[in-house]
Amino acid sequence: MQHRPRKRFGQHFLADEQVIAEIIAAIRPQARDCMLEIGPGLGALTQPLLTVLDHLHVVEIDRDLVAQLKRTFPEERLTVHEADALRFDVAALGPGLRVVGNLPYYISTPLLFHLADHAAALCDIHAMLQKEVVERIIATPGTRDYGRLTVMLQYRFAVEQVLAVPAEAFRPPPQVASAVVRLSPLSREPGRQCEERLLARLVATAFTQRRKTLRNALATYFGAADFTALGIDPGARPEELSVEDFVRATQYLASRPGR
Repeated sequence: MQHRPRKRFGQHFLADEQVIAEIIAAIRPQARDCMLEIGPGLGALTQPLLTVLDHLHVVEIDRDLVAQLKRTFPEERLTVHEADALRFDVAALGPGLRVVGNLPYYISTPLLFHLADHAAALCDIHAMLQKEVVERIIATPGTRDYGRLTVMLQYRFAVEQVLAVPAEAFRPPPQVASAVVRLSPLSREPGRQCEERLLARLVATAFTQRRKTLRNALATYFGAADFTALGIDPGARPEELSVEDFVRATQYLASRPGR
């Protein structure tokens, strides 16, 4: 396919055959998988996926690429959804959906949150992202990269970086290195369940003021007695709390009368 990359869509097309082969190997597609590719672009992953899959869904916002994809692949093998991935209803494709894609870096975080909202319908996600975003996703408590994105995704998924990808693997090369991350939905054990909207508010509040102590950052939620009941040091900073700590704090807050 011939196509001039469009800056407004953040287009950088994967072109390195070895990297493509390694991504496909990491995904391990099976013929009957229900799979959605986000941002297929010139079909670098689409083509090898369709050598294995019976059928593939793709969502693409660029109408020129949509037309090229429809000309290149038969409709009985490839369903092309011309849409903004941020507004695409992934759950409509059914349960057990596998998501893959070279996610546009300029919308990667909101797109990950959008996918996380549909975690119950997903089997897994393999996403190419800016390397620093992947580092935030897989971060551990107490590190610089640990933050809101870490907590909210690790609450819903087991996360793992599976491949580092240099800028030279793309045309045109981006200004940053990339990486592929695997996200696998976690089972919802009773002790790990909480009100997700409340968790999201609590985590967002904490990390908006991440240099403050918890005593100050979460003063609108908890007093000294609350921190004692939770067994959390009010002098700690938000990045020192584990995902489980945030879940416990959310459960505590939800159970408190008149919250």
